[in-house]
Amino acid sequence: MKVIRKESISNITKNRDFYDKKYKGVNVSGLIKTLNNLDAFLNDATTTDISWVGMYINNFKDTVKGKKIMELGCGNCANVAILAALGAEVVANDISDYSEDIVKALNENYKFEHNITFVKGDFTSHNLQEQSLDMVIGKAFLHHLTLEHEFEVIKKISQVLKPDGEARFFEPAVNSKILDELRWAVPMNNRPSKLLSPKAFKQWEDSDPHPHRDNSSKHFKRLGHQFFDTTEIIPMGMLERFYRILPFSTKTLRKYRRVALKLEKYAPKFMQYFGARSQTIIYKMPKQTSHV
Repeated sequence: MKVIRKESISNITKNRDFYDKKYKGVNVSGLIKTLNNLDAFLNDATTTDISWVGMYINNFKDTVKGKKIMELGCGNCANVAILAALGAEVVANDISDYSEDIVKALNENYKFEHNITFVKGDFTSHNLQEQSLDMVIGKAFLHHLTLEHEFEVIKKISQVLKPDGEARFFEPAVNSKILDELRWAVPMNNRPSKLLSPKAFKQWEDSDPHPHRDNSSKHFKRLGHQFFDTTEIIPMGMLERFYRILPFSTKTLRKYRRVALKLEKYAPKFMQYFGARSQTIIYKMPKQTSHV
């Protein structure tokens, strides 16, 4: 196993501290309620909320039963809970102690076909059996890693997946510097405007757990080709991204998002890539890689 540099270790620590605070207050009873109304939740979320649309694209829901799936960066454990409720044998991984607590509470309060297993800490530090997993997935996970750490993660994934296994990630897409600068110029929630409040933006940026890195579709395609024979990038959010600045009610905005995600599929591919807010990354057929 390659030892990662201090920059990557520092980034892991920053992320752990940030997400320990975020996941400390997760309402497990709310997750159980979701599981008890699973069809209704998925019918809504996988047509409206872009992260769920992206992760469950191409009938993903119908492929997971009986599969051994590891989710990296499981976070609040909503997705691992849903996968387990759908019949998958789930291994959850996160650097936060609180994710482990959530998994324990889920197993105690819901009757899964296979209880969720938790693996704590950096995925690359674990001695996992080679070719033992059907899928490795991550929902907004890779962009939290330094490029060096990401390389080691994808390399290890290619080793632990079965020959017909699949890696699937939902990530932000930054394919246009112009659109990216416009995004930073608009204040959003607790994020100040980079253009109007540069000092406040710098303070926010320093506390943000995301490292400065390449999140373009080209980057993820190049990375995938090093370890997999098949790489597919599905851009999305070209029209959906504007919902955040529209002055509509929540109900109207959710309707807008559903329609936008449907309509943007008919745009030319180059426009979808240019305007994408997010992307689904699918790697298949892992290559034989060095185990050094």
